[in-house]
Amino acid sequence: MHGYVLRRILALIPTLIFASMIVFIIIRLMPGNIIDLMLTQNDVSASKQTRDQLEAALGLDRPIYIQYFKWIGALVFQGSLGNSLWTSTPVMDDILHRLPVTFELGLMALVFAMIIGIPVGVYAALRQDTMGDYALRTISILLLAIPGFWTGTLIMVFPAIWWGWSPSVRFIQFSQDPAGHLLQLLIPAIVLGKAFAAVIMRFTRTLMLEVLRQDYIRTARAKGLATGTIVMRHALRNALIPVVTVIGLQAPLLFSGAVIVEQIFVIPGMGLLLIEGVNSRDYPTIIGVTLVFGVAVMFINLFVDLSYGWLDPKVRSR
Repeated sequence: MHGYVLRRILALIPTLIFASMIVFIIIRLMPGNIIDLMLTQNDVSASKQTRDQLEAALGLDRPIYIQYFKWIGALVFQGSLGNSLWTSTPVMDDILHRLPVTFELGLMALVFAMIIGIPVGVYAALRQDTMGDYALRTISILLLAIPGFWTGTLIMVFPAIWWGWSPSVRFIQFSQDPAGHLLQLLIPAIVLGKAFAAVIMRFTRTLMLEVLRQDYIRTARAKGLATGTIVMRHALRNALIPVVTVIGLQAPLLFSGAVIVEQIFVIPGMGLLLIEGVNSRDYPTIIGVTLVFGVAVMFINLFVDLSYGWLDPKVRSR
């Protein structure tokens, strides 16, 4: 098992290097230019000399490969993601301040999706082709079809029109009011996790149906084992291996969805920081947030790989 874990961790290193190169280059190819934006906002004459001075001050006058090696060197040896081009504050500080909020939101969405998706999928499989099964499958299709940004917008707008209530846009810190903080994140987490829950539900149902038809399940029933024991000990554990794969593949969507959800509900997390960086063409901020999202996705997939070892003894022995 230790060799399995070590191989998975070592495989992340070239992936991280390649991802950092792609992120750094792609961000610089974005439409728009921070120099033009700065000159416009400061009402500065856009002469060539002024532009050259501003580019030199920001370090954007060097070839992109030199900028990359300087940036990656600062990241490796100093743990720095650079400074914001607008405020000169360290990007790492901004990320460390916002990351816990996005982590909480994503974790709550993931927990909600699993708590709803897995039990409902098991129930639908055990009640195959009944009215309850048809109803749950229909609901899951609706949850998949309705975009999260549309649902979030409805929640922000219509309750305010009909009942004079809308989710608070003033962020509540956990240290000030833990209960209020969690309640504020609950609705965005449900909006973010609803489609994920539908995916997990449908996969769990399909895989449970396949497992329940296996010979060893019929043997367990013939021995007189209780239905709950057969489902929990034998069927569900084997069905969860592909479900874990689906969770790992779908988890990155939580980060992309968080960008929109945080914007709608005015949650000061990584998603809102990314949007602010894109609007201001703040390259270090955009690169830093995107890289952190990429690293998070890699570690989620690492966790999924390690989960295989726990669920399947054959994987541990490799």
